[in-house]
Amino acid sequence: MPGVAQIEVQVFGTQKNQDTRKALRFFSERRVRVHFVDLKERPASRGELTRFVQKFGVTALIDTNSVRYRERGLGASRMGDDRWLEILCEEPLILSQPLVRHGGKLTIGLAETDWRSWVEASRGAV
Repeated sequence: MPGVAQIEVQVFGTQKNQDTRKALRFFSERRVRVHFVDLKERPASRGELTRFVQKFGVTALIDTNSVRYRERGLGASRMGDDRWLEILCEEPLILSQPLVRHGGKLTIGLAETDWRSWVEASRGAV
């Protein structure tokens, strides 16, 4: 589409995660360029996760319903944010999914309203 700003997003998640698949489909249907980071193949870096922690807090990144969270017995754990960040880097399958970044804008989980506003803003930008 000539004259339309191209929006790009980065999606962190796994193919098995239903919400991640919904996010990928949402952006695909709107012809948004997606850089998908499969957390099973490459964990998110501490720097990448820190952006999300700064905006949402570390507890928002923890999927307490994940199998890996239960396997590690983390339900009774009381740790500081730094230790949790280490665990999330080591065990990316404990992360809430998907994590989506568009420039400086971030979302955790399904956030179609936010994503739609990003797409609409980019389409009106040119």
